Amino acid sequence: MSTTTPATARTGTGTTGSTGGTAAALSAARTLATAARVLRQLRHDPRSIALMILVPCVMLVLLRYVFDGSPRTFDAIGASLLGIFPLITMFLVTSIATLRERTSGTLERLLAMPLGKADLITGYALAFGLLAIVQSALATGLAVWALGLDVVGSAWLLLLVALLDALLGTALGLFVSAFAASEFQAVQFMPAVIFPQLLLCGLFTPRPNMQPVLEAISNVLPMSYAVDGMNEVLRNPDITGAFVRDVLIVAGCAVVVLALGAATLRRRTA
Repeated sequence: MSTTTPATARTGTGTTGSTGGTAAALSAARTLATAARVLRQLRHDPRSIALMILVPCVMLVLLRYVFDGSPRTFDAIGASLLGIFPLITMFLVTSIATLRERTSGTLERLLAMPLGKADLITGYALAFGLLAIVQSALATGLAVWALGLDVVGSAWLLLLVALLDALLGTALGLFVSAFAASEFQAVQFMPAVIFPQLLLCGLFTPRPNMQPVLEAISNVLPMSYAVDGMNEVLRNPDITGAFVRDVLIVAGCAVVVLALGAATLRRRTA
């Protein structure tokens, strides 16, 4: 503060503007530093990388040859699973990885530093989001160009929905890690958070054919709109209003869950 000139001290707006610009720059730097730290840690965890990158691809290949004698069946459910697999794998990896940070005290030490909760949660989301891009690109390319998934719409739209699904899984994993005391408990959240959505998303039967109460529940679950978005690309050559709605809902749910995840940091680290 001793370097502040009298003129600057008297000019309140000038000082505030300068400080605000510096804070914004520091916020961006801290967010990127957090993302880089998470990526460095994941680089030394080949099992997690394999789970995120390879498992969805292996599952798609397996599914393709399970229905080898009925390619139309693969076309009917392959696009839906292209969105579901990334969501599930990112949920598992993110919840376990973030739980390790919480239980080891890493998050407490980070929050004791000049690092905002929004910077921290955004850094985690950015790191896992980059991996989600790789995962979604590989799975989409494999399904469309190697496994012959017949899609009427653009493969780029499939990639967009798959990426949003992976980001949603990341957000859910960050959120539920606040409520688990061990990695085993984190895995136990999967039946509570993922399985009901899997059953009600319309993968096994159209949602309008369900019992009305179950259909109403499915209408508020984000995975339902992930599957609907994939099916819109599967059946329509152009972007439809329903597709835009589905994409916005999945993206909005990811943002809301990330915000809830940031809120849990204060409660767990106070």
